[in-house]
Amino acid sequence: MSMLLEVNNLHVSYGAIKALQGFSLYLEEREIVSVIGANGAGKSTFMNAVMGMVKRDQGAVFLKGEKLPGKNFMVVQNGLSLVPEGRKVFAPLTVLENLKIGAFSRAGHGDVNKDMEWVFSLFPRLKERIHQHAGTLSGGEQQMLAIGRALMARPQVLLLDEPSLGLAPIIIRDIFAELRRINEEGVSILLVEQNARQALLLSHRTYVLQTGHLLKEGLSKDLLSDPEIKAAYLGTREKR
Repeated sequence: MSMLLEVNNLHVSYGAIKALQGFSLYLEEREIVSVIGANGAGKSTFMNAVMGMVKRDQGAVFLKGEKLPGKNFMVVQNGLSLVPEGRKVFAPLTVLENLKIGAFSRAGHGDVNKDMEWVFSLFPRLKERIHQHAGTLSGGEQQMLAIGRALMARPQVLLLDEPSLGLAPIIIRDIFAELRRINEEGVSILLVEQNARQALLLSHRTYVLQTGHLLKEGLSKDLLSDPEIKAAYLGTREKR
């Protein structure tokens, strides 16, 4: 594998509040990397800073060695696509219209219809509801649509912010299975997730973020058995 995405020394502040303080991360091609942490750790701020949706006080983001701009639409054009926290589908528009919006940055490049069929192969329910307004979909279907919309940009890196939020366990299982399939078909994935167990089971490597700082990083399979991680994030403690 080779280096795809690199985030160096990222600092973000909201007034006097320092949300990120020197956080760094890398993602290799065909890799899944997760960032876990408690509420308020800075996970969503990190994703928004990578995407150029909040101002970076310090630090830089590189894709294949090229520095990415700080403006969101330019980041998307360069190959990153975000599935935002809370899905944020366009409720008055149909499934089809939401997916077409996802392809806006491509400016006619590539076969949009072919990619749409790929999205439908991942999430057949979207095809069944192709003319249904997005606001009438279930929470799980809206998450499928948000992922499909992001994939329509044909990203090199798919970023997901809390993809399990508010979903039933069986829906989470299905969506995470499709994320693995997306990765197997060549899309690198970076996700932040409060459901630490699901994130660790899905990803190859994990970074643990605590109040804007890196607490720990390593192979996800190793962190699953790490006593500190088990106690803090997996709801289990080592027996003495």
